[in-house]
Amino acid sequence: MDRIVVCGSLDFTREIGKIRRSLERMGFEVVIPKTSEMILDGDVSFERILQEKSSGDIVDRAIELDPLSYYYDAIRNSDKVLVINLTKNGVEGYIGGNVLIEMGYAHALNKPIYLWNEIPELPYRDEIQIMQPKVIDKDLSKLE
Repeated sequence: MDRIVVCGSLDFTREIGKIRRSLERMGFEVVIPKTSEMILDGDVSFERILQEKSSGDIVDRAIELDPLSYYYDAIRNSDKVLVINLTKNGVEGYIGGNVLIEMGYAHALNKPIYLWNEIPELPYRDEIQIMQPKVIDKDLSKLE
């Protein structure tokens, strides 16, 4: 069974949950962001996370959960990485700072990287292109 790590903004949590279910039906073992999993499991509300982001308290949660170390381990032990890049803040195909870091780590480990949508028009577009992710245009059957 292939293990796939799904990366994406917390704002995409609901979509990540739907995609996780589809990937599991396809036979993948799926890892999603820890906070997204907590939201989907009902352990914390999305609204509370938004409040924490707004107040800056999200930093305390992140320090406590250490999601970067958790995700680095997940990526190291995965077969591939799927980036869910939807529209956020008016940017189609948005990829934020944490996801860019995760992609860079996956690239350094020679893990195949897949993008849900096209590479966004962001100041670090070149860096994303250098990693040569494969755009799957919302079609999970394109995962190799």
